[in-house]
Amino acid sequence: MDEKPDAIFEEFRRHKVCVIIPTYNNEKTLAKLIDGVLGYSRDVIVVNDGATDGTAELLKAFRERVTLVVHPRNRGKGMAIRNGFQKAIEMGFDYAITIDSDGQHFPEDLPGFLEKSIQNPDALIMGDRNMTQKGIPAKSSFGNKFSSFWYYIETGIRLPDTQTGYRLYPLNSAKRKRYFTTGFEFEIEVIVRMAWMFVPVISLPVKVKYDPTERVSHFKPGRDFVRISVLNTCLVFLMLFWHLHVRMIRKIWKKGLWATLRDEFVKNTGSPVRTSAAVGFGIFMGIVPLWGFQMLVAAALAKLMRLNVIIVLVSSNISIPPMIPLLLFLSYWTGGIFLSDSIAIDWNSELTLDAVYLNLRQYLVGSVLFATAAGIAMFFLTFCALLFFGSRKNRV
Repeated sequence: MDEKPDAIFEEFRRHKVCVIIPTYNNEKTLAKLIDGVLGYSRDVIVVNDGATDGTAELLKAFRERVTLVVHPRNRGKGMAIRNGFQKAIEMGFDYAITIDSDGQHFPEDLPGFLEKSIQNPDALIMGDRNMTQKGIPAKSSFGNKFSSFWYYIETGIRLPDTQTGYRLYPLNSAKRKRYFTTGFEFEIEVIVRMAWMFVPVISLPVKVKYDPTERVSHFKPGRDFVRISVLNTCLVFLMLFWHLHVRMIRKIWKKGLWATLRDEFVKNTGSPVRTSAAVGFGIFMGIVPLWGFQMLVAAALAKLMRLNVIIVLVSSNISIPPMIPLLLFLSYWTGGIFLSDSIAIDWNSELTLDAVYLNLRQYLVGSVLFATAAGIAMFFLTFCALLFFGSRKNRV
């Protein structure tokens, strides 16, 4: 932005943006950072997360110029950011830019966040550091790649830098969730859950500096990596059994059922084999006895196998109420073919535990076998249909 300094102050305030600086034992770099940030914004919240060095004394010089939040003891970076959010919301701000206090970020990039937010008022703006430049610790570069991979799995969004602490948060979205993490892993939780709320995520290139003589990192590789791994495990589980279905329903709702099906079947750019496999797998999942969980499991497995999830879900609806009696009968009948001690349905026979066991076993075995046969049959029928209509389209 080309405005004069006074105009920049007013622009930050007009857009209701504050800057949050969470800090813990960074006395070497904190004062310089605060001075730099105050050159762009007069609305600065510093969260002293129980620092045991000279941070408290250092902050006395800024007490008239910043809003201070103090934790009597160290509670973790995530908790510092969460309490910074709370203070910002109480003060009436709509956006908060977080910036690390270890000296790696440059306050000169603050106007870029403001400009991006004005252009995209609902978006989460993520600073994108150049992690390939000279001087970047190898463990930081690896950790960022690891985190970005799991973020893509959990959200379907490719983000080059998921571990940056330089971010602009839309507070209206941030305050609508109850968060569970308090350490470094919070910065993963919050961006995943915002993506699940369909908050737009935008990257903004920022400068970065790693000075080993000044920078103090409080990331504990063993403990914090385990906590991040546990969080990712939980998020992947929630993605497979909840958010993935929300995304599919939202897509169908926005485009309409028939338009969605047309796009998936007619305009589908996948190979006929993979499209046919999605249909066959959906049929299999619709028949196999996973009562109440068929669509959940079908979508989760389809995602893992990289099949078209919408086609799988539509195909799995073979078990609609009018079809259920026929599917039950065919499953039971198929089991009778393959089991040597099969029994025929006899409504007049006495109901015993042995009879219940034999009937249930025959149905379960038969349903899996029938589901497999039906899935394979639909795979070949769909494959032939796709080849036939594809060749006709090409002739035309």
